[in-house]
Amino acid sequence: MISSFVFRRFFSLALLATVFVAAKSSAQSLGSDKNTLPEIGVVASEALTLDKEILIGDAIMRQMRGQAPIIGDPVINEYIQDLGNRLVLQADNTKFPFQFFVINNNAMNAFAFYGGHVGVHTGIITAADNESELASVLAHEVTHVTQRHLARRALSQQRSSPLALASMFGSILLAMANPEAGIAALSTSQAMSAQMGIDYTRSNEQEADRIGIDILYAAGFDPKATASFFGKMAEQYRMSSRPPERLLTHPLTEKRIADARIRMDGYPNVRLAPSKSFHLAKARIQARYQFKPDYALEYFIAVNDSGSYLIKEAAQYGLAVALFENEKYEEAKTINDALMQGDNENLFYLDLATDIDIALGKPQDAIAMLERVLKQKPRNSVVVLNLANALVSSKQYTRSIEILRDYLLVHPQDEIAYQILTDAYKGEKQYMGMHRSKAELLALYGAYPNAVDELQHAYNFTGDNHLEKQRIRARIQQFRDEQEKLKQMQ
Repeated sequence: MISSFVFRRFFSLALLATVFVAAKSSAQSLGSDKNTLPEIGVVASEALTLDKEILIGDAIMRQMRGQAPIIGDPVINEYIQDLGNRLVLQADNTKFPFQFFVINNNAMNAFAFYGGHVGVHTGIITAADNESELASVLAHEVTHVTQRHLARRALSQQRSSPLALASMFGSILLAMANPEAGIAALSTSQAMSAQMGIDYTRSNEQEADRIGIDILYAAGFDPKATASFFGKMAEQYRMSSRPPERLLTHPLTEKRIADARIRMDGYPNVRLAPSKSFHLAKARIQARYQFKPDYALEYFIAVNDSGSYLIKEAAQYGLAVALFENEKYEEAKTINDALMQGDNENLFYLDLATDIDIALGKPQDAIAMLERVLKQKPRNSVVVLNLANALVSSKQYTRSIEILRDYLLVHPQDEIAYQILTDAYKGEKQYMGMHRSKAELLALYGAYPNAVDELQHAYNFTGDNHLEKQRIRARIQQFRDEQEKLKQMQ
């Protein structure tokens, strides 16, 4: 596993609050008659342009990276992005390149925000019994984005105080990633009475349900999964204390469940074989993120012994991951090697095999395996990142730098890649490159002043290389321009 980057809290939630105030203020000059809204698909474009929505979404995502426990796991990221893309392909009005990501939180929650960003908690993935149930949640969130519900909500909030929105935004953002902390923050806020644009109206929810089910079916999933997953969520809330309604980004009512079940009658029965990738992802999350190592080991031993699984390989994989987390590397290798014999290019198995080889002090074995797969999948993020990490472990820094620089041309916002690249430059004692890579990583968290500082350190290592001096000066100016764009939105 490539570990998540550990970072400081570089800048305040207030920055994102001002961004949201800008979105709110842009709607204040418009009329208040909701019946004057344009057709679905271009609705609220006069309240918030697509360009501004992308800018706001990018700023929020940078803040989320610095505030929320986003899982920096290339295998999970690859899986959730692929699943989301299958749904986006069936959606209309896709104005943005969607980005799907996973929050390490056991609560059953998911959310979408400006610019095509969709976050899903690990609790959703582990609560789902099948891939269609998980896909039903993502389809719902995709619809919120394509129908521009946030922009429409901003339009309806013209009478709210911008200061109230600013004071509330930090708590709302925190609540999306950590409901308990968000509730505590909101309970002390004078802005509790203000309705923030992250909640959706009842009509928004009905629309997202209706269109989301259509997307789900068109993408080849079982549309009945929507109603079945609603039932799971309702049961969970019955068995536990329910958060305040205003904090539920998608209020779940009995009527919504009933409407979804009625809607199911219009679709044919869809019978699907269990998804191996879904069950592997679920097992990985349980063994590596949800359970403590000792409990994970007990759990997967029991699952394998009892045969209580749909996909045998997923149960064995979960056990292998649990063994690895308990530092039983040889036992983990025995199981994972057996799995790879039947599927030697499976990304879940390749990632674990790399972890095991590095832990056993045999990164060369991982490199040989991954170089072979790279020929077949030269652009795959799991293969590239694991190979780069193994190369750093074997002190082959130059090769790691080479493949990461090529990879980042296509994936310029991959913080894991910048983390490994920083280590590679440091190992190679290329301090200019190390500081430049750090700067790019900091910029991904919106910490532009800190990023500029790193570039200024890099400048001190340029020597007589005038081309590099020019490049660094230009990048410093770009960071300052990005920071200025955010200030101008206030």
